[in-house]
Amino acid sequence: MPDPIDSKINAQNIHSANTASPVIQALFGGTFDPIHYGHLRPVEALAQLVGLKQVILLPNHVPPHRPQPEASARQRLEMVRLAVQNNPLFTVDTRELERQSPSYTVETLKSFRQEIGEQHSLAFIIGQDSLQTLHTWYQWEKLLDICHLLVCSRPGYQSRLSAPGMQTWFEKHQISTPSLLSQKPHGYIYLAATPLLNISATDIRQRHQHGISCDDLLPPSIQNYIDSQGLYKK
Repeated sequence: MPDPIDSKINAQNIHSANTASPVIQALFGGTFDPIHYGHLRPVEALAQLVGLKQVILLPNHVPPHRPQPEASARQRLEMVRLAVQNNPLFTVDTRELERQSPSYTVETLKSFRQEIGEQHSLAFIIGQDSLQTLHTWYQWEKLLDICHLLVCSRPGYQSRLSAPGMQTWFEKHQISTPSLLSQKPHGYIYLAATPLLNISATDIRQRHQHGISCDDLLPPSIQNYIDSQGLYKK
């Protein structure tokens, strides 16, 4: 059984700044086992490009498309909190960790959409690697009926989608002007020219197993937490 999660969802973050100029509510999910600069720095660059005021991080509980995390739910949540505790761009939402079932993105997005209403712009941030496999996601074809997709560049991935029909779908929805994202609640795809950082959580875990330094790959607070918890030393 995973560790219980005692934190509460901070719902007021979802409704902040509704009275100001149009605000894009942006979400970024992941296993974060552990969270690292390859997660944080491209999203920070994306925020500058798009004009995001806040990004909500969504640690997964049971990711349906990849091996299960090595760190517990509580440990991964604590690492995410430590990574962003001094960064006002980010906040953390725990709703996926509180589920006992797989974390399907479309269901999470529906819950956010219900909270913010039908007229506010909602965006989900993914990497270029996830875009290539999007057709394998549960009810992926419904995503753009709920949100925009903001895609961060990833090293080694083709710009074209290889799955049948996906490139046509992508081109139908792609925009090159990010200001359009705040003018419509959902339906666009924006491929952002974010930094190409060749960092992966898998590599970090393997480095720890072999006693190789990861100081340049993740925040010092995360490295200290990993050491204090004895993580990734199989």
